[in-house]
Amino acid sequence: MKIPAMIAAELRRLTATRMSVIALVALMLVPVLYGGLYLWANQDPYGHFSEVPVALVDLDEGSGTGSDAAQYGSQVSQQLIDGHAFDWRAMSAADAATSLHEGTVDFIVTIPSDFSAALVSSGGSAPRQATIGLQTNDANNYLASTIGTQAVEKIRRSVAELVGQEAASRLLGGLADIRAQLVQASDGATTLADGAAQVAGGSTTLAQGTAALAQGAGTLTDGANQVAAGATQVADGARRVSAGTATLDGYADRAASAGQQVVAALPQARADIATLLADRGVDQATIDRVLAALDPIGDAAVTGNNRLQAAVSQVDQLASGAAQVAAGAAQVSAGATQVAGGAGSLRDGADQAAAGAATLASGAGQVAGGASQLRDGLASGVQAIPDTDAATRDAQAKTISDPVAVSSSAQTSAGDYGAGLAPFFAALAGWIGIYALFLIVKPISRRAVTALRSPVRVTIAGWLTPALLGSVGMVALFGVLSFALGFRFANPLGTLGILMLASFTYAAIILALNVWLGSVGQFVGLVLMVLQLVTAGGTFPWQTLPAPLAALHHVLPMGYVVDAMRQLMYGGDLARVGTDISVLLLWLGGALALAAVGVTRMTHRRTLRDLQPSLIG
Repeated sequence: MKIPAMIAAELRRLTATRMSVIALVALMLVPVLYGGLYLWANQDPYGHFSEVPVALVDLDEGSGTGSDAAQYGSQVSQQLIDGHAFDWRAMSAADAATSLHEGTVDFIVTIPSDFSAALVSSGGSAPRQATIGLQTNDANNYLASTIGTQAVEKIRRSVAELVGQEAASRLLGGLADIRAQLVQASDGATTLADGAAQVAGGSTTLAQGTAALAQGAGTLTDGANQVAAGATQVADGARRVSAGTATLDGYADRAASAGQQVVAALPQARADIATLLADRGVDQATIDRVLAALDPIGDAAVTGNNRLQAAVSQVDQLASGAAQVAAGAAQVSAGATQVAGGAGSLRDGADQAAAGAATLASGAGQVAGGASQLRDGLASGVQAIPDTDAATRDAQAKTISDPVAVSSSAQTSAGDYGAGLAPFFAALAGWIGIYALFLIVKPISRRAVTALRSPVRVTIAGWLTPALLGSVGMVALFGVLSFALGFRFANPLGTLGILMLASFTYAAIILALNVWLGSVGQFVGLVLMVLQLVTAGGTFPWQTLPAPLAALHHVLPMGYVVDAMRQLMYGGDLARVGTDISVLLLWLGGALALAAVGVTRMTHRRTLRDLQPSLIG
């Protein structure tokens, strides 16, 4: 019996009755029902989040008053409602808790009463983080809780961006004010630098002048000391002259007194002489002649006395003048001594003034240098702060609050969530379809085995029947994915070819299991499906699997079907497709060879298992 005849015989058996046809068609459509319905239900779940009911509880009491008032809670609530990311429902805390318990909402987002106060606390002495409450109920839906966590994280980022933008706006506004003040300070510093330069020049001149003053004061001190010494000598001489003239004045006074006594005694002496002569008997004429001879002597005595009195008067004046000269010389000497002392003090003060003027000149130079540095520093500070207008500062604040934008690029793109899962569920649907077909398809024709036909032809006929029927189901699934669900295929023919190759490979594997293990092999096929369900890497990357399961990923065929479909469906690396096809062909060839060996064993000897009816089919 040839292969087509064996296939035709099996098909006639499968379509012998109406119920058989219905059963066959139903099993052939298992991949369509499994893959199509699942992918249809999950084609774009993220696009329908706006229909997910979420309770929004705003308890924020705001912060501050007047111009400092902040009400971030209402801003965030309004942004969420306007964004329509979810079906936001504003509720009280009690109503939200009841709705979550009853399943009316999937989760609750709560903005606490101190939300605004916490956000603005960063500018105070007790900064703290603001919190956003998330309350979930896994009894409603576990994934809803996961979605809620992601939603709250997005809210946190948007709030951080809002607050950061306002803070950056205030900062940039403050910098603009600082820049204006720095411009004024820079102008003042320029004036200060000019004045400091003038002060430095004046202090240098002052230092030079005080140095000259100190030198002149030294010369003056020396001269004053010499004058004081001379004045002392003069005072001593004047004192001696005054003493001599005082002695002379005493003598003169005594001489004047004696001369005055002589003159005063002359009349009495003249009278006594006249009396004496008269007593002696001298006549009056002789007496007169004697007296006349003596009168010139008396006149000379009077004249001498007058001259003596005049000389004594001059001596008195001389003595008085000498005393005055001596007193004046003493005063001059004392004054000269004071002048000498003052000149010394002047010299010391001039020296100190010169030293202070030198220090002042040095300090003034430093002040001038510092003023220049201040001027240059302020000018540099002004240049370092950009001169921006309000619009530019708003743009800068937005950039500061959200400095990083994600620029996404993809070498390949699935399009949506359903298309991303399509390779995995299509590959899994192919296995389920083949597995279901083997529930009614006889793996090996007993009749051909009994007739001792060629084991290879019997194996190929037993393989092609479910493989072809499974391929029809995969073609139908491809049609549903392409037209009903609208998935795009970068290489549609290649994708269809991989689906059909997967069906042929799966059929060969399950055939070999049935040939060698019978009904147990059918169970092993179920176990292999479960293993490949978790190791194919259809949802999470296979690298996240535990090590034993990750090792199975590199061995079992479904992972290669998934990878090949991704490359062909999304427009990926065709070289990887070649590797995937090679692995599938190895599984196909190996399974057929193993099945052929089993059929050969069945044609040469029988076992009790071969005579017993199968538990399945």
